[in-house]
Amino acid sequence: MDDIKNTTTLEPSSSRLIATLGIAGLLSGLLLVGAYLYTLPMIEANKAAALERAIYKVLPSCTSFETLVLTDGKLDVLKEVKAAAGSKPPKAIYAGHDDAGKLVGFAIPSDEPGFQDVIAGIMGYQPETKTIVGFEVLDSKETPGLGDKIIKDQAFTVQFESLSVEPVIVSVKKGEKKNPNEVEAITGATISSKTVVKLLNKGIGEWKGAIEGYLKTQ
Repeated sequence: MDDIKNTTTLEPSSSRLIATLGIAGLLSGLLLVGAYLYTLPMIEANKAAALERAIYKVLPSCTSFETLVLTDGKLDVLKEVKAAAGSKPPKAIYAGHDDAGKLVGFAIPSDEPGFQDVIAGIMGYQPETKTIVGFEVLDSKETPGLGDKIIKDQAFTVQFESLSVEPVIVSVKKGEKKNPNEVEAITGATISSKTVVKLLNKGIGEWKGAIEGYLKTQ
Protein backbone atom coordinates (compact mmCIF):
# COMPACT_ATOMS: atom_id res chain seq x y z
CA MET A 1 0.00 0.00 0.00
CA ASP A 2 1.31 3.36 -0.92
CA ASP A 3 2.02 5.68 1.98
CA ILE A 4 -0.54 8.42 2.30
CA LYS A 5 0.93 11.77 3.28
CA ASN A 6 -1.34 14.30 4.88
CA THR A 7 -0.53 17.86 3.97
CA THR A 8 -1.64 20.79 6.08
CA THR A 9 -2.11 24.25 4.54
CA LEU A 10 -0.81 26.84 6.93
CA GLU A 11 -2.74 30.11 7.01
CA PRO A 12 -0.69 33.31 7.24
CA SER A 13 -0.52 34.80 10.68
CA SER A 14 -2.38 37.99 11.59
CA SER A 15 0.86 39.89 12.03
CA ARG A 16 1.97 38.92 8.53
CA LEU A 17 -1.31 40.10 7.02
CA ILE A 18 -1.09 43.40 8.88
CA ALA A 19 2.50 43.90 7.74
CA THR A 20 1.56 43.16 4.11
CA LEU A 21 -1.35 45.59 4.20
CA GLY A 22 0.83 48.20 5.87
CA ILE A 23 3.51 47.94 3.18
CA ALA A 24 0.88 48.12 0.41
CA GLY A 25 -0.67 51.18 2.02
CA LEU A 26 2.71 52.83 2.41
CA LEU A 27 3.61 52.24 -1.23
CA SER A 28 0.22 53.55 -2.38
CA GLY A 29 0.65 56.64 -0.23
CA LEU A 30 4.12 57.28 -1.62
CA LEU A 31 2.82 56.95 -5.18
CA LEU A 32 -0.03 59.40 -4.50
CA VAL A 33 2.28 61.93 -2.85
CA GLY A 34 4.78 61.59 -5.68
CA ALA A 35 2.07 62.12 -8.30
CA TYR A 36 0.76 65.16 -6.41
CA LEU A 37 4.21 66.73 -6.09
CA TYR A 38 4.92 66.04 -9.76
CA THR A 39 1.68 67.57 -11.05
CA LEU A 40 1.43 70.47 -8.56
CA PRO A 41 3.68 72.88 -10.52
CA MET A 42 1.67 72.20 -13.70
CA ILE A 43 -1.63 72.73 -11.86
CA GLU A 44 -0.41 76.01 -10.37
CA ALA A 45 0.92 77.16 -13.74
CA ASN A 46 -2.44 76.40 -15.39
CA LYS A 47 -4.28 78.32 -12.65
CA ALA A 48 -1.96 81.31 -13.08
CA ALA A 49 -2.47 81.27 -16.85
CA ALA A 50 -6.27 81.05 -16.46
CA LEU A 51 -6.21 83.94 -13.99
CA GLU A 52 -4.15 86.10 -16.35
CA ARG A 53 -6.52 85.41 -19.24
CA ALA A 54 -9.49 86.30 -17.03
CA ILE A 55 -7.92 89.61 -15.95
CA TYR A 56 -7.55 90.72 -19.56
CA LYS A 57 -11.10 89.56 -20.32
CA VAL A 58 -12.88 91.36 -17.47
CA LEU A 59 -10.98 94.61 -18.04
CA PRO A 60 -11.58 95.80 -21.62
CA SER A 61 -8.55 97.56 -23.17
CA CYS A 62 -6.25 96.19 -20.44
CA THR A 63 -2.86 95.17 -21.87
CA SER A 64 -0.81 94.92 -18.66
CA PHE A 65 -1.46 94.72 -14.94
CA GLU A 66 0.13 95.03 -11.51
CA THR A 67 -0.61 92.83 -8.51
CA LEU A 68 -1.73 94.82 -5.46
CA VAL A 69 -1.89 93.59 -1.86
CA LEU A 70 -2.96 95.23 1.40
CA THR A 71 -0.05 96.38 3.55
CA ASP A 72 -0.95 98.17 6.79
CA GLY A 73 -4.40 98.92 5.38
CA LYS A 74 -3.04 100.36 2.12
CA LEU A 75 -2.70 98.89 -1.35
CA ASP A 76 0.88 98.37 -2.50
CA VAL A 77 2.38 96.73 -5.56
CA LEU A 78 3.43 93.18 -4.83
CA LYS A 79 7.04 92.87 -5.94
CA GLU A 80 7.82 89.38 -4.67
CA VAL A 81 5.84 86.58 -3.04
CA LYS A 82 7.55 85.24 0.09
CA ALA A 83 5.01 82.79 1.44
CA ALA A 84 6.06 80.18 3.97
CA ALA A 85 5.82 76.54 2.92
CA GLY A 86 2.23 75.36 3.07
CA SER A 87 0.81 78.85 3.62
CA LYS A 88 -1.57 80.64 1.28
CA PRO A 89 -0.32 83.54 -0.85
CA PRO A 90 -1.58 86.99 0.19
CA LYS A 91 -5.00 88.06 -1.08
CA ALA A 92 -4.56 90.35 -4.05
CA ILE A 93 -6.32 92.40 -6.71
CA TYR A 94 -4.96 93.56 -10.05
CA ALA A 95 -4.63 97.08 -11.45
CA GLY A 96 -5.05 96.99 -15.23
CA HIS A 97 -3.41 99.47 -17.61
CA ASP A 98 -3.75 100.16 -21.32
CA ASP A 99 -0.96 100.58 -23.87
CA ALA A 100 -0.43 104.19 -22.76
CA GLY A 101 -0.04 103.13 -19.13
CA LYS A 102 -3.41 104.59 -18.13
CA LEU A 103 -5.31 102.80 -15.37
CA VAL A 104 -8.42 101.19 -16.86
CA GLY A 105 -9.77 99.47 -13.75
CA PHE A 106 -9.23 96.74 -11.19
CA ALA A 107 -9.70 93.00 -11.47
CA ILE A 108 -11.05 91.72 -8.14
CA PRO A 109 -11.20 87.98 -7.28
CA SER A 110 -13.93 86.80 -4.92
CA ASP A 111 -15.70 83.59 -3.92
CA GLU A 112 -18.91 82.44 -2.27
CA PRO A 113 -20.46 79.05 -1.35
CA GLY A 114 -22.91 77.93 -4.04
CA PHE A 115 -25.39 75.07 -4.31
CA GLN A 116 -22.75 72.36 -4.82
CA ASP A 117 -19.48 73.99 -3.78
CA VAL A 118 -17.67 77.30 -3.62
CA ILE A 119 -17.95 79.46 -6.74
CA ALA A 120 -14.81 81.48 -7.44
CA GLY A 121 -14.83 84.37 -9.88
CA ILE A 122 -13.17 87.62 -10.85
CA MET A 123 -14.80 90.94 -11.73
CA GLY A 124 -13.58 93.98 -13.62
CA TYR A 125 -14.32 97.16 -11.64
CA GLN A 126 -14.12 100.78 -12.79
CA PRO A 127 -14.06 103.05 -9.70
CA GLU A 128 -14.77 106.24 -11.69
CA THR A 129 -18.21 105.00 -12.75
CA LYS A 130 -18.59 102.55 -9.83
CA THR A 131 -19.55 99.82 -12.26
CA ILE A 132 -18.57 96.24 -12.95
CA VAL A 133 -17.50 95.94 -16.58
CA GLY A 134 -16.80 92.23 -16.79
CA PHE A 135 -17.06 88.98 -14.87
CA GLU A 136 -15.55 85.52 -15.28
CA VAL A 137 -16.09 82.33 -13.28
CA LEU A 138 -12.72 80.87 -12.31
CA ASP A 139 -13.97 77.72 -10.60
CA SER A 140 -17.41 76.16 -10.23
CA LYS A 141 -18.81 72.68 -9.62
CA GLU A 142 -22.46 73.65 -10.01
CA THR A 143 -24.96 71.20 -11.49
CA PRO A 144 -24.41 70.67 -15.24
CA GLY A 145 -27.32 72.02 -17.25
CA LEU A 146 -28.56 74.19 -14.39
CA GLY A 147 -26.02 75.87 -12.13
CA ASP A 148 -23.37 75.96 -14.83
CA LYS A 149 -25.57 78.40 -16.76
CA ILE A 150 -23.79 81.17 -14.82
CA ILE A 151 -20.96 80.41 -17.26
CA LYS A 152 -22.84 79.44 -20.41
CA ASP A 153 -25.96 81.65 -20.40
CA GLN A 154 -25.02 84.71 -22.48
CA ALA A 155 -28.15 86.61 -21.42
CA PHE A 156 -26.92 86.29 -17.83
CA THR A 157 -23.23 87.01 -18.37
CA VAL A 158 -23.83 90.08 -20.57
CA GLN A 159 -25.37 91.83 -17.55
CA PHE A 160 -21.89 92.22 -16.07
CA GLU A 161 -20.61 94.45 -18.85
CA SER A 162 -22.13 97.51 -17.20
CA LEU A 163 -23.48 96.84 -13.72
CA SER A 164 -23.72 99.51 -11.04
CA VAL A 165 -22.45 98.51 -7.60
CA GLU A 166 -24.40 101.20 -5.76
CA PRO A 167 -26.11 101.01 -3.42
CA VAL A 168 -25.55 97.23 -3.72
CA ILE A 169 -26.07 94.68 -6.48
CA VAL A 170 -29.49 93.05 -6.29
CA SER A 171 -30.83 89.83 -7.81
CA VAL A 172 -34.31 90.02 -9.40
CA LYS A 173 -36.54 87.60 -11.29
CA LYS A 174 -36.18 87.31 -15.04
CA GLY A 175 -37.97 90.18 -16.79
CA GLU A 176 -38.08 92.40 -13.69
CA LYS A 177 -34.81 94.32 -14.12
CA LYS A 178 -35.48 98.07 -13.89
CA ASN A 179 -32.35 99.54 -12.30
CA PRO A 180 -28.64 99.49 -13.28
CA ASN A 181 -27.67 97.67 -10.07
CA GLU A 182 -30.01 94.72 -10.70
CA VAL A 183 -29.18 91.28 -12.12
CA GLU A 184 -31.84 89.01 -13.61
CA ALA A 185 -31.48 85.52 -12.11
CA ILE A 186 -31.42 82.47 -14.38
CA THR A 187 -34.64 80.45 -14.32
CA GLY A 188 -33.83 77.05 -12.79
CA ALA A 189 -30.50 78.26 -11.41
CA THR A 190 -31.66 80.87 -8.91
CA ILE A 191 -29.29 79.76 -6.14
CA SER A 192 -26.24 79.91 -8.40
CA SER A 193 -27.36 83.30 -9.77
CA LYS A 194 -27.79 84.73 -6.27
CA THR A 195 -24.40 83.29 -5.29
CA VAL A 196 -22.76 85.30 -8.08
CA VAL A 197 -24.50 88.46 -6.82
CA LYS A 198 -23.26 87.75 -3.27
CA LEU A 199 -19.78 87.11 -4.64
CA LEU A 200 -19.76 90.46 -6.44
CA ASN A 201 -21.01 92.41 -3.40
CA LYS A 202 -18.48 90.64 -1.20
CA GLY A 203 -15.55 91.54 -3.47
CA ILE A 204 -16.60 95.18 -3.84
CA GLY A 205 -17.26 95.53 -0.11
CA GLU A 206 -13.88 94.08 0.74
CA TRP A 207 -11.76 96.18 -1.64
CA LYS A 208 -13.70 99.35 -2.51
CA GLY A 209 -12.32 101.44 0.36
CA ALA A 210 -8.74 100.33 -0.24
CA ILE A 211 -9.08 101.13 -3.95
CA GLU A 212 -10.35 104.63 -3.21
CA GLY A 213 -7.41 105.21 -0.87
CA TYR A 214 -4.98 103.91 -3.48
CA LEU A 215 -6.35 106.24 -6.18
CA LYS A 216 -5.80 109.27 -3.95
CA THR A 217 -2.08 108.52 -3.90
CA GLN A 218 -1.73 108.16 -7.69
